[in-house]
Amino acid sequence: MNSENIIQNFRKSGALLDGHFLLTSGRHSDKYFEKFLLLSQPKIVEELCDSIARFFMDENVDIVVGAATGGIVLAYEVGKKLDTSGIFSERVDGIMTFKRGFSLSKGQRVLLVDDVVTTGGSVFELIKLVKTLEAKIVGIGIVFDRTGGEIDFGFPTCSLYSEVIESWEPNECPQCKQGTPLTQRGRTGK
Repeated sequence: MNSENIIQNFRKSGALLDGHFLLTSGRHSDKYFEKFLLLSQPKIVEELCDSIARFFMDENVDIVVGAATGGIVLAYEVGKKLDTSGIFSERVDGIMTFKRGFSLSKGQRVLLVDDVVTTGGSVFELIKLVKTLEAKIVGIGIVFDRTGGEIDFGFPTCSLYSEVIESWEPNECPQCKQGTPLTQRGRTGK
């Protein structure tokens, strides 16, 4: 799936929104990606995950890991495409961890997946978790990179769509300065 098709699918599914949003990172933006509207479309998700899987096909991936909640769908589908397992991590008291019997083994070859990257916080948390367990990260697959590729995770990365989408600290936000109220969507509560 090419970049043009990806952004068209975001628009067509109603997942690309305009407004004044508080992002999970704490920053504000005038654009928001309601990823679950896109992730609720099985055929689109299958195409997106197929593109990520093809990029890492030769990396002998043992397991695919995503962060709850959007990463659950992606890890499952990319894992299916790579004929392996897809698991997810969750935050417990603000710390990324594995629950529900999920774990990684020392030396296991891991592909990380994420839906939308703004600051890379969730991916960096996943990297830390995987390194703690002494598994080997072979790459990172991202559906939508809001930074235009500015973040370097230190591992081979496949971003299906990358564009600089501006975001601001609340005290620098032009919409806050104009008194525009926040739109209700935008923050996951991490």
